[in-house]
Amino acid sequence: MLIHVIKILIEGKKGKKQWKPVEVNLKEHIKVPIFPRSNNPAKLYDDDFDEYLTKIAGQEFPQDKPLWEVHIIKYPTRNSKGVLVFKMHHALGDGYTLMASLLSCVQRADDPSIPITFPSSKKSAELDDDGNSNIKMKSMLKKLPQTIFSVIKGASDFGWSVLKGNLLVDHESPIKSGHEDVGSRPIAISTVCLSVDSIKEVKNKLKVSINDVLVGMIFLSIRLYMEAKNEESSKADATGLVLLNTRRIRAYKSVKEMLDTKTNSGASWGNQFQFMHLPIPKMSDHSNSLINPLEFVLSANKIINSLRNSLAIPLNGVLLGLVDKIKGPEVAAKYVHKTLANSSLSISHMVGPVEKVAIDNHPVKGFYFMTVGLRQSLTVTILSYMGYLRIGFGVEKDWIDVHHLISCFETAQEMILNAANKI
Repeated sequence: MLIHVIKILIEGKKGKKQWKPVEVNLKEHIKVPIFPRSNNPAKLYDDDFDEYLTKIAGQEFPQDKPLWEVHIIKYPTRNSKGVLVFKMHHALGDGYTLMASLLSCVQRADDPSIPITFPSSKKSAELDDDGNSNIKMKSMLKKLPQTIFSVIKGASDFGWSVLKGNLLVDHESPIKSGHEDVGSRPIAISTVCLSVDSIKEVKNKLKVSINDVLVGMIFLSIRLYMEAKNEESSKADATGLVLLNTRRIRAYKSVKEMLDTKTNSGASWGNQFQFMHLPIPKMSDHSNSLINPLEFVLSANKIINSLRNSLAIPLNGVLLGLVDKIKGPEVAAKYVHKTLANSSLSISHMVGPVEKVAIDNHPVKGFYFMTVGLRQSLTVTILSYMGYLRIGFGVEKDWIDVHHLISCFETAQEMILNAANKI
């Protein structure tokens, strides 16, 4: 079967990359691996699946074909009866774009005629509907010192971000190998599942966001892991890079809506993201039993709120846009990769459906995503689905023990939940 209108990335005039329509043979993009046979009908193929995932994660796409593949794993593991792996190049779009494309292939399992729904989000600020211009003027004058401070702070944050992306490099540690070819080295991927309700308990007691709690757990688990591997490294400087979707809307749009340039849907196709540098809090000089784990959540809340309202984020976007326009997308991509390489890890969060979904009438038990090929030894992803959060850890093999890291995350989760319950 041939599909026209699919495109590949080629080099055009003056070396600029552009998309070219090509014919596609679906058989070249649908992969069905064959694992070694077993005489045991109850065998689980987790090891074979992990090995296969590591293999395809390290394989580059052919440059003469569209940059996507679907791998159908027809073998049972501890978590499922089978697995679908959608492998897509970042040149096609960012996480929002690719997730929206994936969700266009699924329907609600209970009733396909009903649209898929997603977790609601409250507005961070209310619109000012006061029509009195005098009151507005007084309000503006009162906010003037705060505005000046915000501008100064934003310029400072932006300057630090640029330095961090170009000159300031996190040193080698148990979570950062520093290998130049880290992006092409074998990786291991493992996940852990959390209940959204348990996270909300901490959120409500500390009056923070769900993201604050999750980032606090991730940072605490990383420090626990670093301390276990090398006690001195638990006090070393380390930076997490949080990737942010810059679109004006949170809800997913259909592929047709994203590709329609005539409508102002606020969710156009492509790569539209910025990043936020978060310094990972250090462990105190006390033993683990005396650590206040909630400090990691509160610290995450303080840093994220400060940077989220800072001019540094939009200024980073402007800088990246200028680099892309003046130097081209390849130079812009190198800038992003260097920024990633200078930090210790990246964190990306996506929102999934509230209800169970099905693909071709096959119910989906769970799903997660992972970005591979980055110049980092550790990548963390978060995806919500059916009231649960699946945290994915992608690590450089032979440098990070992913099972030990998962154990540290579970310990951090328990420490934070227990501490919150005592409030």
